[in-house]
Amino acid sequence: MANGRTLKLDNVHAFYGKSHVLHGVSMEVRPGEIVSLLGRNGSGRSTTAKTIMGQVDAQGTIEFGGKPLLGMKAYEIAHCGIGYVPENRDIFPKLTVHQNLMLGEKRGAAKNKRRWGFDDMYAMFPRLKERQHTEAGVLSGGEQQMLTLCRTLMGDPDLIMIDEPTEGLAPKIVELVAEYLKELRKRGVSVLLVEQKLAIALEISERCYVMGHGRIVFEGTPAELRANAYVRKEWLEV
Repeated sequence: MANGRTLKLDNVHAFYGKSHVLHGVSMEVRPGEIVSLLGRNGSGRSTTAKTIMGQVDAQGTIEFGGKPLLGMKAYEIAHCGIGYVPENRDIFPKLTVHQNLMLGEKRGAAKNKRRWGFDDMYAMFPRLKERQHTEAGVLSGGEQQMLTLCRTLMGDPDLIMIDEPTEGLAPKIVELVAEYLKELRKRGVSVLLVEQKLAIALEISERCYVMGHGRIVFEGTPAELRANAYVRKEWLEV
């Protein structure tokens, strides 16, 4: 069940001080879609996610469900229904798994109106249930990634942006993350997946964007990207 709100970027330019990092980025994530944003390190993928979240100075148009986001603070954008899982995970190491999840919980929403609760998180990731009273700082990298994803979901976003969720994870955990993202789509959550690995992106996405030097250099389906040897060689392969 899609939420009915589209994320749209139109001619977005972003800056770190005097450095011009994004050059006229236009893209969209439609309701209930998984869209991958691909590219090499330094291509502008993470900056795009941070710009959507209000963490980078920018010009242009960013809208979610027709509501302009540029100029809003990160917490205000989160309240609009956008969740963000940064690459560095940002768990609270001295708090337990359960306490980390509590911090992500959407305040003021009736429990029967939320898409996600503690039981959902523990059902999807039984390992977190086993370790719910353990300090998050002693979890493995894969467990911390699961925890960060789940904590973001506890805020009940309509769209979630996930930056490099498979970085440094064992193949089995990568498969688990892929299944998890498909489950989000089933529940009507749109996903913007910022990834370097082609395999997971092509497996689960409806559409892909490829970035290079702060610009979108390709937009199309996974099948079209597989068929485009030039784009893969020029902008993706190391």
